[in-house]
Amino acid sequence: MFWKIVGMVALVWVALAVIGALFDHLFGILVLSAVIFGGYLLYKAIAGSDKHDDITRI
Repeated sequence: MFWKIVGMVALVWVALAVIGALFDHLFGILVLSAVIFGGYLLYKAIAGSDKHDDITRI
């Protein structure tokens, strides 16, 4: 029973380490893509084109 508990704790620890590493590396990409998308929406709002896309419609 002791080894089952140790195995489960080790498994959870490894899973959290992998998830943390993925989040750490993907967070920069997420922030960069949000900034680029926000800039695109800002450009579309300032440009004031007659064409209204679904993504810029409020």
